[in-house]
Amino acid sequence: MIKADFFVTHSGSLVGFHISGHSGYAESGSDIVCAFVSSAAYMAANTITDVICADAQAEDSDGDMLVRVQEKDADLCKDILEGLKLHLESTEEQYPDYLTVTYTEV
Repeated sequence: MIKADFFVTHSGSLVGFHISGHSGYAESGSDIVCAFVSSAAYMAANTITDVICADAQAEDSDGDMLVRVQEKDADLCKDILEGLKLHLESTEEQYPDYLTVTYTEV
């Protein structure tokens, strides 16, 4: 199962995410759940780090992605993170056995 955990400040601002695991929906190369999640996560991470150039920690290693925005840049990234959250929540509704979305206060 893929686990997507969003980082939320005490004031409710999204400041990042950690996505890990493999869905197991289908064989590698044919797994649409993995493709949905990976594509959206890479788009969000690349937009935050390379388009907006926000001050962010970004790490990616074999099915494990972490993006953490510095609180001073949270407003710059809020729409991107909110869009990713909505995309993954929608995917979770369609494929609840393969993806779970959680929230951690930071």
